[in-house]
Amino acid sequence: MTWMMPHEGAEHERTWMAFPNEGPTLGDDPAEHERFYAAWTAVAHAVAEFEPVTMLADPSKADRARNMLGSGIEIVETPVDEFWFRDHGPTFVVDADRPGVLGAVDWVFNGWGAPDWAAWAKAAAHARFVADLVGAEVVPSLLVNEGGGIHVDGEGTVLLTETVQLDPRRNRFADRTRVEAEMARTIGATKAVWLPRGLTRDYDEFGTNGHVDIVATIPSPGRLLLHEQRNPDHPDFAVTRELRALLSHETDAAGRRFEIIDLPAPDVLRDDEGFVDYSYVNHLVVNGGVIACGFGEETADARAREILEAAYPGRRAVTVDARQIFAGGGGIHCITQQQPALPRVAERAKRDEA
Repeated sequence: MTWMMPHEGAEHERTWMAFPNEGPTLGDDPAEHERFYAAWTAVAHAVAEFEPVTMLADPSKADRARNMLGSGIEIVETPVDEFWFRDHGPTFVVDADRPGVLGAVDWVFNGWGAPDWAAWAKAAAHARFVADLVGAEVVPSLLVNEGGGIHVDGEGTVLLTETVQLDPRRNRFADRTRVEAEMARTIGATKAVWLPRGLTRDYDEFGTNGHVDIVATIPSPGRLLLHEQRNPDHPDFAVTRELRALLSHETDAAGRRFEIIDLPAPDVLRDDEGFVDYSYVNHLVVNGGVIACGFGEETADARAREILEAAYPGRRAVTVDARQIFAGGGGIHCITQQQPALPRVAERAKRDEA
């Protein structure tokens, strides 16, 4: 078998999410809890305009989820602690040798490096739980990794970050060779492009230590969308220029030099906790659309939509306010996970055989 992770722009069967539950990343403020629930609901409703959405909900929050989400979004009850589904849920793959077969990579999840504050035992079971729901073959892995730590072009290229996959709190004995071999086995990546680091805020206590999905993504083979901080007063001004210089010399699995498209940050520099990592790179591509992060800046949000629509021709970009999600440590891409669509003929044949 040859597993391959499709590009995010390939057709989706649906998008998966997990409804927030009490825990370290939800905070202690009841008013903030409500803002989290509202933000997750807004993202789910935006995605549902383009494709089906299934939301995992802890039994203690199932009624709240049903009331807020409405009948248009499927809710599946299961224990939930962490709810950043991109990171702890399955990474879906397809088998190039068996059309119509869906796989689900079950990475080891340890709460972004096993920090003292994290609680992840329930979330770590979601990959296999969802795989069973959809009839996917589980692709087990001993690599500690999160879905937000990778981006692919669907043709063998994967973006990685040294401070994530090589993080000793995640993979104590890993090196590039071992990580790359596991990426080849699980998601079909034949060329790894390593970023040395991520954005500054992502190294705070509740950060991921450099997830790539807030820095760079591949809108189509041979092209990169790269976060650009234009204000020299922000520490990411230097970071993003260093990354651009490095990536300008990189090639993908096909040997192509990347065309880099800058995606400027909004103007806001700080919140109550320090320098923000607000990034339009952390969007979700859906069937016929792009769900873009919004930061309450009309001009910057509109500019981002224009760039995204140009990068993904034929798709309509929709902005959802993501400031509360970023306050929790991530963005829209971090809380969603796409399930690729399978060939319909193969699906029917598989059901008939069963």
